[in-house]
Amino acid sequence: MKLIRTEDAVGHVLCHDMTQIIPGKYKDARFRKGHVVREEDIPTLLSMGKENLYVWEMVPGMVHENDGAARLCGLCENENMVRSQVKEGKLELTAGTGGLFRVDSRRLNEINLLGDMMIATRHGNTAVRKGDKLCGTRVIPLVIEEEKLEEAEKIGGGRPLMELLPWKLKTAAIIVTGSEVAKGLVEDAFTPAVKRKLAAYGIEAVRVCKVGDGREAISREILLAKSAGVDLILCTGGMSVDPDDRTPGAIKASGARIVTYGAPVLPGAMLLLAYFEDGTPVMGLPGCVMYAEATAFDLLLPEIAAGVVVSREEIAGLGEGGLCLGCEACTFPNCGFGK
Repeated sequence: MKLIRTEDAVGHVLCHDMTQIIPGKYKDARFRKGHVVREEDIPTLLSMGKENLYVWEMVPGMVHENDGAARLCGLCENENMVRSQVKEGKLELTAGTGGLFRVDSRRLNEINLLGDMMIATRHGNTAVRKGDKLCGTRVIPLVIEEEKLEEAEKIGGGRPLMELLPWKLKTAAIIVTGSEVAKGLVEDAFTPAVKRKLAAYGIEAVRVCKVGDGREAISREILLAKSAGVDLILCTGGMSVDPDDRTPGAIKASGARIVTYGAPVLPGAMLLLAYFEDGTPVMGLPGCVMYAEATAFDLLLPEIAAGVVVSREEIAGLGEGGLCLGCEACTFPNCGFGK
């Protein structure tokens, strides 16, 4: 930092805010800390009584905070993201479309450990809507060493730290199990709840059938839905250990490869996930999906809707944060469930 004449400040960086006061009209920072002084700024600064200024002297090997924030933003930016204007050394990325937001946590942490710079994101593996904030970048001091930014770029490795995958699946089949539903003894509460959850990701339930409890009948409907070309097959109910609960066996008999039967999540521990060879997902949904606002199904559905193949290891990793606290006023997904 050094003190120089205002007339000599062009190209230098202001070290603090410059407040302009126009009685009865205006009182605010006319020039913010970090502003690079331009030739046209000189008359205004002089009219404010600023004959001298404290500035950072830009020397070779140093980068202004605005340029540094832009370079950090470049490490994050990917298709389907919209960049804001730089303001006070900060940049933000927002979603250009609805989809699944993902973050490479390892590389993000490595860059944030470098110091003098930061990248803050929303939680990864979450659903976002168009216009949602995704991340913000900033250089902490007014200027930063070029070599530090280069180190961050080396960690980036030419691959964005984040990605936004648009919703891919469009159609689904809902196979409602349970003889009590098939016979009309109990109202089907599953289908409306599942349709509502699917619609949030642009998925339409184009096939709905009630098949009772027979394993062969359930398996046959799964294969009919598969041959019809739907993107997602959902079997509702019949997922516990009662003698009449045949859904897991029916899914296995259909030829789909079971990834997991059971998830470390409450509610939703009895969820089943399987895939056919062509990647079509099949899910067995436990009864809690009918009435609970947030379940294991809701944690996995964003990835499924984006066409991401979910692994057994990933599901096992849901244990920490997989306990819904049953808040009186549910704020999911803006809570710790599944995070």
